[in-house]
Amino acid sequence: MKKIITIICLLFIAFAGQAQKKKKNAKYTLEVDGVCMMCKKRIEKAALNTKGVKFASWNLENHQLTVIIDERKTNKKAVCQSMAKAGHDTKEIKATDEDYGKLDACCKYRDEEVVKNHH
Repeated sequence: MKKIITIICLLFIAFAGQAQKKKKNAKYTLEVDGVCMMCKKRIEKAALNTKGVKFASWNLENHQLTVIIDERKTNKKAVCQSMAKAGHDTKEIKATDEDYGKLDACCKYRDEEVVKNHH
C-alpha cells in the first residue's frame, strides 16, 4: 500500500510540474524596425493591442521592443505578427508590402534616404 501511495504522489508531482511550464509573465526583447517617434507610438500600440501583452516599450536608438506577456494567452510569434501587421519588420516576420505601404512617408524605414534624414 505504501508503494502505491508513493507512486501516486510522484505522479502527481510530475504532472503538476508539467502544467506549470508556461509562465504567467515572461519578458522578451525583439528587434523591430522603425525610424521615429511616430513609429515608436505605432509599435507600442500594436504590441499592447495583442491579447496577453501587459507591457511594451520600444527604444528608438537600438530598435529593441521589450514586452511582458502572459504566455498562457500569447507568445513571441503573435507579437511579431502584430508588428508586421502594423507595417514594421522583425527578424522573425517581415511586414507585407501592403502593410508597409500604409506607413507615413517619414516612417519608411526601408528607404535609405528616410533613414538618413532621421539621423
